[in-house]
Amino acid sequence: MTSDLENLRVVLVATRNPLNIGAAARAMSNFGVRRLRVVNPYEPAFREARSAVGAAELLAKAEQYESVGEAVADCKLVVGTTVANRRDLQHRVQRLDVAGRALKKQLKSGPVALLFGSERFGLSNEGMSHCHWMMRIPTREEHGSMNLGQAVAVCLYELVRGPKGATARTAVGKTGNSAASSGDVERLTQTLLQVLHDSGYIKPRAVAAEEKLRRLVRRLALNGNDAEVLVGMVRQIAWKIGSKQKYAG
Repeated sequence: MTSDLENLRVVLVATRNPLNIGAAARAMSNFGVRRLRVVNPYEPAFREARSAVGAAELLAKAEQYESVGEAVADCKLVVGTTVANRRDLQHRVQRLDVAGRALKKQLKSGPVALLFGSERFGLSNEGMSHCHWMMRIPTREEHGSMNLGQAVAVCLYELVRGPKGATARTAVGKTGNSAASSGDVERLTQTLLQVLHDSGYIKPRAVAAEEKLRRLVRRLALNGNDAEVLVGMVRQIAWKIGSKQKYAG
């Protein structure tokens, strides 16, 4: 399982306290996970967090991004974490034990991102729109939230425990080919979004519509070839429509 964990990217989104980033890095080092990515942390000096005991090098090498889309672009599966209460989630939510088995299988075939939101609000709707599905730690309802470092540790423990051969059904390309990366899926999403804007189906700056479209495209579970073909098809349609509108004027 150690080699499979090379494919895991832990992504912390809009983390408010640098000590929590350090604690997350320490938990990653405990379980042999090396790829930490941080999106728009509130405190730029997080790399100096004293809580990263024994994980200073891992923290120093953390990759920093300005958006969730950029942070997960190379990943074929993106899973978000949530308390899953008092929110109208538009995703399938798996318990930690079930989600762990699905993640283990996907880690054997390519990069996987595990997203954690800010300590105060969790993942935003925009952040969740980049996820294929969500997972939750089965805490008691009266006190569902956990410290960020603890949550990372619990999730990573689930990935390393149990028999190495444990498997589960997970989302792969529909023809058995390698699943499309998040970058490929996002290119398709943005191409569709542009055509829908140009056609008048979606109004400019309709954030909720963009998030809904992003979730819809991810539910298709496309493989890399299918995503590439669909991008080409949509671009050709856009070009044809644009040409007709041009000459019609």
